[in-house]
This record gives sequence, structure tokens and C-alpha cells, in this order.
Amino acid sequence: MSIALQNRSISVLFVCLGNICRSPTAHGVFQQHVALRGLSRHVHVESAGTGAYHIGTAPDHRSVKVAAGRGYDLKGLRAQKAVPEDFYRFDYILAMDNDNLAKLRDIEPTDSTATVQLLLDFSSQQQFTEVPDPYYGGARGFDLALDLIEDASTGLLDLLQQRADG
Repeated sequence: MSIALQNRSISVLFVCLGNICRSPTAHGVFQQHVALRGLSRHVHVESAGTGAYHIGTAPDHRSVKVAAGRGYDLKGLRAQKAVPEDFYRFDYILAMDNDNLAKLRDIEPTDSTATVQLLLDFSSQQQFTEVPDPYYGGARGFDLALDLIEDASTGLLDLLQQRADG
């Protein structure tokens, strides 16, 4: 564990449209990666949606099932909406796709203190720039989203530790 990160708190918000598939998956995956590195006291993780369609509901049962198959627990998560105050509460606000990144930019205050970008900016793969909506990915859609999220989560956490050490 990084000594610098031990002495600092970092907050991360993952965002998709409804906060019921991609962003709660990223929330659960990243939170577990943080815990496995012993950093849970220093990294705060949440997820939200740019739409208010599902506030208070659990993640989609397919996301929960696919994530559980790899050891991630999403059952306790509940959908919430991204709001302008988030741009002060979070150090990183990471969108799953360009549409949601644009929606975040629309509500971002001019004096925002957050780094706002795409989650897959932290990915080691080059084939995808966005986490595709799993509802349109056929039988493998939820698995593909999880594959991409796992990879980018590792890259993000590695970068946060490097920046804290630097």
C-alpha cells in the first residue's frame, strides 16, 4: 500500500445513464479492488446515473448475476442521480460512454474541482473507448461490460497510487 495514499482520501463516482448496470458494476468492482489493496479507508466509491429513471432501485439482476459469478457483490447498491454537487464531492467522475460524459459536462459547474472523463481512459486495451451498454450486447453484453470495467479499474487504481506516491 502506498504511504501517500494512506494519508489522503480520494473519492470516485462512476456514472452511466440509469445507474442500474454499468456504473454499479464499476462501483462494485472498483470498491473490491480498493479493499484487496487495503485502501478502503482512503478511497470512497459511489455510482450514479445521468437520468432519474431508477432512483432507489437495485442494479439489474443480470449485472448482479454476472458480477457475482466473478466474486463481486452488487446487491446492496441503489441507484441515485448525478447532481452538480457531485463535482465538488468527488475527485474523479468517470462516465461509461460519451453520451453520459456529455450529460455530465452539461451539469458541471464552471468551478468544478473534479476530474471528469471516461472510465476506459484507464484501460489497457485499445479496442473500446466506451463501456458498451450491455442491453444491446446479446448474451455476452454483461460479461463484456464487466471485462472492460475490471481492466479499467485496475488501471485507475494503479494510476491513483502512482499519483499519490509522486
